Amino acid sequence: MADDSDLRRDLLWRIETRRAGVQAFLRSQRPRARRRSNLVMVFSSLAAVFTAGPAVGGETFAGGVQKAVGFSSDSYVWRVLCLLALLVSVGSVILTNMGKAQDDVARLSTAEAANAELEGLSSLLQYGQLSVQDGVKLYQQYSVKIPFVDELPGPVGAGYGPPPTRY
Repeated sequence: MADDSDLRRDLLWRIETRRAGVQAFLRSQRPRARRRSNLVMVFSSLAAVFTAGPAVGGETFAGGVQKAVGFSSDSYVWRVLCLLALLVSVGSVILTNMGKAQDDVARLSTAEAANAELEGLSSLLQYGQLSVQDGVKLYQQYSVKIPFVDELPGPVGAGYGPPPTRY
């Protein structure tokens, strides 16, 4: 049977490995969610812009755009603006629903919370404030919250080394 220090080192290694996976997940998902959110705002704003001119300016606006662009009829102005508003509105709806379907906000929040819990657990174990048995229970509780986070081969620079080989 391995002694307590070997088990503690093994658990610390596992915690840091799991945290490395969580941090990699957060590094990849935060920018993706931010880009999607920004695109939704841009597309929604463009839809408002494309409909604001005709709504506020009416025929005067359409006639002015017709002359500026060189369309033969102001109906082309209305058609183009409606088509552009339709396209950016559909793009906004698609991006919004993709974010909801993938549950981006909830996954990011859960991963950030689990990362903080694992960091606290690591500190408690490092400074001997928690038994290894209690640490294992907490590690399991925190890990099951993030099944969508892939495990990495091992933490980079954690300093604990791989778990000891037992024969």
